[in-house]
Amino acid sequence: MPRVVLVTGKGGVGKTTTAAATAVGAARRGLRTLVVSTDAAHSLGDALDVDLRTAATWRDTHEVEPGLHALAVGAHTAVEADWEVVRAYLLGVLDAMGVDPVVADELTSLPGAEEVAALAALAHQAEDGGWDLVVVDCAPTAETLRLLALPEVLGWHLDRLLPAQRRLLTVLRPAATAAAGIPTPGPEVVGVLRAWRDLMTGVRALLTSPRASVRLVTTPERVVIAESRRVLTSLSLHGYAVDAVVVNRLLPPAPSGDPWRAAWESAQASGLEQVRESFLGIPLMTAPYLAGEPIGPDALAELAAATVADSGEVPDLLDDVATPRTRVEADGDDFVLTLPLPLVTAGEVDLARRDDDLVIEVGDQRRVVTLPSVLRRCVVQNAAVGNGELRVRFERDEELWASGR
Repeated sequence: MPRVVLVTGKGGVGKTTTAAATAVGAARRGLRTLVVSTDAAHSLGDALDVDLRTAATWRDTHEVEPGLHALAVGAHTAVEADWEVVRAYLLGVLDAMGVDPVVADELTSLPGAEEVAALAALAHQAEDGGWDLVVVDCAPTAETLRLLALPEVLGWHLDRLLPAQRRLLTVLRPAATAAAGIPTPGPEVVGVLRAWRDLMTGVRALLTSPRASVRLVTTPERVVIAESRRVLTSLSLHGYAVDAVVVNRLLPPAPSGDPWRAAWESAQASGLEQVRESFLGIPLMTAPYLAGEPIGPDALAELAAATVADSGEVPDLLDDVATPRTRVEADGDDFVLTLPLPLVTAGEVDLARRDDDLVIEVGDQRRVVTLPSVLRRCVVQNAAVGNGELRVRFERDEELWASGR
């Protein structure tokens, strides 16, 4: 299994350049490296100085130089054929219900097509590509969080949809469906849904394993640092490891007698200290503001060499990483569910129990945690946030425990 490094950050901080430099540096170390762009803007080709067009399939990589390939993934990369099987069925259902064809066409467009295509390409390349390292140039942070939440969210829905489909196929006999005028989903439809469910399960397992991590790119500016802090919280909420923070575009020391440069140098020094305090415990790297725009493999290799550790031990690109884990522990007659959740206060977290799920909301991010069986027979007693963790205490529901359900 290759090592997977996802690179993201606020738009404009240099995440694409950082991802490209990381990939070039790794390839020139002798690692078989693939760099994948999931950003709709696809500026990766511009950074590498190659004509990188959106691939038709996940296999359509572009050789940049020996040991380094690139791939741009878009909405039409290898997923629409599968979706057409489901879409044809949905169009038939909507037609039977009398829905206007134009409206039906809009309703059955593939939701999150770019994200599904990106995840499918990543899964296939990780499994069959023969790479040592896959670097993913992600979209800006909001889109990246949507991408990384998708495997669990879509998998959750498909898990519940497939049993419902099996019951539907049992209950709705051909005569009944003919009388109602609604077509029964064929085995090919269920097959696509099951394949997508398995894909989402596999991607989620890969991206939350010790073989995958996120590198968060920021600049030493207050607005950017504030967003980066929120992104770290959201990534932890969804179970993703951040193995390094890259502070980009640091200006060289100002010459004496230049007050404008001196003011910027002072502001950046203050911002860098804020980054150190905000991401304490996470390895920190710094990258300089180069004299020229780093375009092409040689310039990117120079940037990679100039990106150095500032604090903490930055893991080698091939090393496994420690992943944030949700754990359940007994505490007397109670149980405590603990989930990593840094840089938030209790007032910023909302919890709700829905049947066998715990819904956690932080800002505009939501995660639905399917509770293990031992907690399904319990009720939430209280919750607390502290030391970078969310702790939810459950107490036994004596009636459910007595019944053995």
